[in-house]
Amino acid sequence: MADDDILDTSDGDTADDGPQPRPQSLMLAFFGNHVLEEGELGVYSGSIIEILGRVGVGEQAVRSTLTRMVNRGLLRRQREGRRMYFGLTPQATRILRDGRTRIWTQSAVNDDWDGSWTLLGFSLPDSWKRQRHDLRSRLAWSGFGALYSGLWIAPGNVDVSAVVSELGLADHVKIFHARADQATDIELMIRDTWDLESIAARYVVFDKRWTAHLGAGSGDDPIGTRLRLVSEWLWTIRTDPRLPARHLPPAWPARAAQETFRQVARETEAPALRMARDLLETAPLR
Repeated sequence: MADDDILDTSDGDTADDGPQPRPQSLMLAFFGNHVLEEGELGVYSGSIIEILGRVGVGEQAVRSTLTRMVNRGLLRRQREGRRMYFGLTPQATRILRDGRTRIWTQSAVNDDWDGSWTLLGFSLPDSWKRQRHDLRSRLAWSGFGALYSGLWIAPGNVDVSAVVSELGLADHVKIFHARADQATDIELMIRDTWDLESIAARYVVFDKRWTAHLGAGSGDDPIGTRLRLVSEWLWTIRTDPRLPARHLPPAWPARAAQETFRQVARETEAPALRMARDLLETAPLR
């Protein structure tokens, strides 16, 4: 199971005002916001139902999503009397920490590119469709694009050795770090390798939707607002390889969208945490 699949935040329907988040995406955003830094903590299912209900996820959908995530090794459950509590597994913790880095630490605009590229070549048997899908998904999440069918490239020095090892493909993959020759038209290569229009459109949609929230405070539902904000930002950045800014079209929309995200995030952070303390019933996981 690839991280990119787990963190696929949209159900495929994208309205003019943004994506329609999947229940699992909102669930992960909830646990990332309110559980990840709390250690071995479980949240009562009734609390989860109430919070996700604020973003339009019905009780039955929440229960089925919890069951599915337990079966996929993303959540663990613990019974306390007649109540069921859910907490993060090590796999989910790793995925959420990676996602947290992408969301809160890395800039959406790569102003510091050093001119280097990471190249990864692979050759897998035709029958290995699942392995090929998992590798491509993990590479895309790590910022790679397909230069050719079996040769993928990412800006900068990207360490994907752990990904390759985890997928059991070390014998089928070769990784190089290099710089482009002067004869290579880098901007043309970027346009041929990545769908810049699609990447830019995601930022434009996000910025248009969330600019309306600027200065409006957290409203009466800061938890719901923040869950939607984080989920939609992850949807926006998940296919962006953070290409070098100097080789992108002028007025690249990631910069404005990121500033909007950060401002709304600042406005909602403290009110959402206060509301979470009031609403969430939790228990230590054994």
